[in-house]
Amino acid sequence: MNVHVDLCIVPLGVGVSVSRYIVACQDILDEHQLSHTLHAYGTNIEGEYDTVFKAIRTCHEKIHDMGAPRITTSIKLGTRVDRKQTLQEKVESVETKRKIQA
Repeated sequence: MNVHVDLCIVPLGVGVSVSRYIVACQDILDEHQLSHTLHAYGTNIEGEYDTVFKAIRTCHEKIHDMGAPRITTSIKLGTRVDRKQTLQEKVESVETKRKIQA
């Protein structure tokens, strides 16, 4: 089953800047060959359900290995079985409807 996830991982106890941890997670998503887009407060990910959640677990393990004693993570996810739809298609659908209204 395909899944769309909005992921926000926040290492705790590591200071104010967390960008090096986010870089490590982005690399992990690449290693798992997942389609993903970084945004200001998280990452949108799409892929096969088990692969996505394996990658999220690997991110947690890596961040702990990098010295973070705690992590808080927010996940929003959606699945759809009636048809295949990419995250980009979802965005384009809204943008198209906005143009029609204008």
